[in-house]
Amino acid sequence: MPNDPAVAEMIEIADSTAPLRVRGQELLQRLDRWIPSDAAWLALSDPGSNVYATVGSTGLDRSVVDFLDRPSVAQEIQQNGVNRNQPPVSLGELPISFDELPTWANCLVPAGFREGLGVALFEPGGRHMGVLTLLFSSDESPSTETRDRLAHVSPLIARAMSPMRSLLATARLVQGATAGAVLLRDGSTYPLTGLEDHMALCEDSPVVGLAREILLAGEIYRSFMWPTGEDHEATGHMRMTILAATEVPAFVLGMVLLTPDVDCRGLTPRELQVLGLVVEGCSNQQIARRLVVAPRTVAAHVEHVLVKLAASSRTLAAVRAERAGLYVPHLAAGSPR
Repeated sequence: MPNDPAVAEMIEIADSTAPLRVRGQELLQRLDRWIPSDAAWLALSDPGSNVYATVGSTGLDRSVVDFLDRPSVAQEIQQNGVNRNQPPVSLGELPISFDELPTWANCLVPAGFREGLGVALFEPGGRHMGVLTLLFSSDESPSTETRDRLAHVSPLIARAMSPMRSLLATARLVQGATAGAVLLRDGSTYPLTGLEDHMALCEDSPVVGLAREILLAGEIYRSFMWPTGEDHEATGHMRMTILAATEVPAFVLGMVLLTPDVDCRGLTPRELQVLGLVVEGCSNQQIARRLVVAPRTVAAHVEHVLVKLAASSRTLAAVRAERAGLYVPHLAAGSPR
């Protein structure tokens, strides 16, 4: 990439920890010094609602930005192939004439723009994540130099605006996590780049369903144990950590991380299950019915739990278990919540 002060500043912004929209706005301001344009639009793709969420713009009125955030604009981007991994595409190169494109005919042309140059942005792993469009008042086709410069800088801007970047930074705070999945509001998931896949984190797994329930309830953090196998008496457990998304587009709900081979601090598999129901506020009778055991058996488990957690009451045991993530949600025991 050419040794230009504006590009050096963009690299610095890309590596900063500034909020997503702040990074987007500052990148466009520096970009204008390297590739002059009359306006620019930077947006991230929402795979669930089929819209592009604006994260930065220059030279555009609020009404224009609101128009660009409509689902119909995302449909035009897809129909014209602007979301494909290819060199920047100008307005004149689109398969449909600009006067037949509602976004141009009804919004951009009336706003004073006659030409544009757009490029799709991709995650390092190849997933489409957004678009960057430069707009011009002149109908003159963008020069080869302008195209080359935009092609050179687009991977840098993609890296700077990647939602995965913020998620990975947060994921690294969970010591020992080896696998992870990102949860989107539309109900879908995708792997967390840099971590492994795991069958427990597939889209239709019970732990992902529970994580989605927790995040939709407004919680920002939850940690608990999960059996390593389908056997409810399995001796091995892994830790699941649920984290809400921050500094990412609203269509990203959060993520769930898996840490293998965790220390259960002497608690048996059944005691972990009992603790999960104690955390839910269940009485011994309710726990006995859910686990299909005798109430006296539950009472014995609770006594053992109190000793192992050095707790004087079941309430204190529940507080300590929840804080430490030392319990198995009843959902993991094969019964509905």
